[in-house]
Amino acid sequence: MNAIAAASTASDPHKQGASRHAGLNAWVAEVARLTQPDAIHWCDGSDAENAALVAKMEADGTLIRLNEETHPNSWLHRSHPDDVARVEHLTFVCTSHADDAGPNNHWMAPEEGHAQIDALFEGCMRGRTLYVIPYCMGPIDSPLSRCGVEITDSPYVVANMRIMTRMGAAALARIEREGEAGGSFVKGLHSIGELDPNRRFIMHFPEELTIKSYGSGYGGNALLGKKCHALRIASYQARSEGWLAEHMLILGVENPQGETHYIAAAFPSACGKTNLAMLIPPEGYLKDGWKVTTVGDDICWMRPGADGRLYAINPEAGFFGVAPGTSINSNPNALKTIQKNTIFTNVGVTADNQPWWEGLQSGTPVTDWRGEPYDAAKRPAAHPNSRFTVSAKQCPSYSPMAEDPQGVPISAIVFGGRRASLVPLVFEARDWTHGVLVGAAMGSETTAAATGAVGVMRRDPMAMKPFCGYNFADYFNHWLSFDQAGAKLPKIFHVNWFRKGDDGKFLWPGFGDNLRVLEWMIERVKGTAGAVDTPIGALPRAEDINLDGVSLGEEARDKLFGFDRDGWRAEFASIGHYLEEYGPRIPQALIDEQQRIAAQLDA
Repeated sequence: MNAIAAASTASDPHKQGASRHAGLNAWVAEVARLTQPDAIHWCDGSDAENAALVAKMEADGTLIRLNEETHPNSWLHRSHPDDVARVEHLTFVCTSHADDAGPNNHWMAPEEGHAQIDALFEGCMRGRTLYVIPYCMGPIDSPLSRCGVEITDSPYVVANMRIMTRMGAAALARIEREGEAGGSFVKGLHSIGELDPNRRFIMHFPEELTIKSYGSGYGGNALLGKKCHALRIASYQARSEGWLAEHMLILGVENPQGETHYIAAAFPSACGKTNLAMLIPPEGYLKDGWKVTTVGDDICWMRPGADGRLYAINPEAGFFGVAPGTSINSNPNALKTIQKNTIFTNVGVTADNQPWWEGLQSGTPVTDWRGEPYDAAKRPAAHPNSRFTVSAKQCPSYSPMAEDPQGVPISAIVFGGRRASLVPLVFEARDWTHGVLVGAAMGSETTAAATGAVGVMRRDPMAMKPFCGYNFADYFNHWLSFDQAGAKLPKIFHVNWFRKGDDGKFLWPGFGDNLRVLEWMIERVKGTAGAVDTPIGALPRAEDINLDGVSLGEEARDKLFGFDRDGWRAEFASIGHYLEEYGPRIPQALIDEQQRIAAQLDA
């Protein structure tokens, strides 16, 4: 409480770090009264501040410096063994009416939510410093960007938010400017608490633009600018303000003629999202002059421009990527990105203090992610959800357009899942309504390793199942609302890199060769590529895609480019039952579209 008194009685509050935004100051004071920190620190995002925080964390063991020769300015963080991932069963959307949260969210009444989590916050920062983190999601001067302030007692969170967002003085200045004009900012309150799984909640109050997270230091639960703000709260904001906040990568494809098309793509986990965002063209394409650039690997905010096209920004400034499986073979660009200035979380360590995880071609771990001697029979060296946090600007394929305030124009939107059967390599939706249905119905088949049952379909609409901040039925309706007179909407496609043959092996080579499919999409946008019309959409023939250098057998060609009418009849019956789960709020246009295609399949 002394820190509050000092700040409130200072002759120059700005020297204490306080804001010119009266509402922000009042909220910080209110949180301090509740949590009772020993000190309050307003973050400015400076190098000096970061160096001091890192030194503090090195001293108390929160961060362990890695090999300076191989990984300069990089650290290892080990989280609590019970705090290693998002906790969807403890993540709530607190709206006034349960129907507004929908069957896709865990709901709690706002009053109950505040009461439950505020009881945990009471006095939780005694002996700790309260950090005030002003941040901007998106380029600092972009009209598409939105700001927030996270209050936390974790210096690890501060260090990560500095990488993942535009954090500090410039963000605070924008919040103050917007406050003078009557604008609002997202309020996020976080404490690591006791890191007790039984005293852990992540609460979202969309109507109040507020997030409260207690009891976890894990990225998705603690870096409140990420999934909490950039998707759950932003999706709610986007609906009221006429834009889209989506779980999508953004990449640019430049052809030999110098034309660049930007593509946004949504995939559930384990479907190659980051690999596609950082794709390296096949050798033949490189020789011809094709280039792929990375605007974003995870989140995409899209808004209609004056010309009717959708323009997108990546609200994040960094990558919070999964380490295991990242290798010179799977994603060379990602591996090059994380060779310096990186925070690694829950990876293993080699004898010479280099980070290590399963999938790397070199190195031998001696210590696992818990800090214990590595024993492969006991546990993997790196936790399966271990992470790296790194600035996007370090990526070799980073696009300078990622900082363009107006965003990039989107030519195509891609949905995809992991389907071993039925779904072809790629197809194009007939129109926007059909495309929304394609996104609403997308999903993946489970594997034996994950669930004990093979081929169980789990639908994950637009890859937003864990992240949509309101009722999916209303969300689908919001998507449909963009189809207006004068709109020049992107074409919508669906891809499936994971179709398998009778021998259980993948039929498509994937990785860099996925550019061949993107090229076909771009040519479809331009009206220059062939396709066959089917009830499920337009499918390329094998000859419509550049397969030079790719060896595909007869089975691969049949299944990757084929159409199984009987299988799709069953699929569309399943989609019909799925839509019914959302009750009377489901848009009639989606039901009509499902029935139209089902009737064509029966014809």
